[in-house]
Amino acid sequence: MTGIGGVFLRSRDPVRLAAWYRENLGVPMSEKGTVTFHWLDTATDERPGTTTMALFAQDTEYIGEPHQRTMLNLRVDDLPSLMARLKARGVEVLPDTEDSEFGRFGWCVDPEGNRIELWEPAEGM
Repeated sequence: MTGIGGVFLRSRDPVRLAAWYRENLGVPMSEKGTVTFHWLDTATDERPGTTTMALFAQDTEYIGEPHQRTMLNLRVDDLPSLMARLKARGVEVLPDTEDSEFGRFGWCVDPEGNRIELWEPAEGM
């Protein structure tokens, strides 16, 4: 394995959910619900490396069984500030956070019930 190629979510309303991710988490999603992040530290001309997030219609077969969902892990640079901003916007923020050798973790929930892990990496990660 060389990295994560993408993260895909089912959505009852991809346009609305894309707007929520743009407005609340700053994810620069297109109107169709896609964004591609380009790796800066490890990319080469031969292996440009990207990570993509895309939203799919609820009835898509691409992701698998209808009950199958996924959780996003989004890197953040200031977890406490982001969590406070989300709470102030009325976003469901789960009360627990976790500190580990990998950094600090917190969680929120999008309007469709998808749990999102927010990760502030430890120094050097």
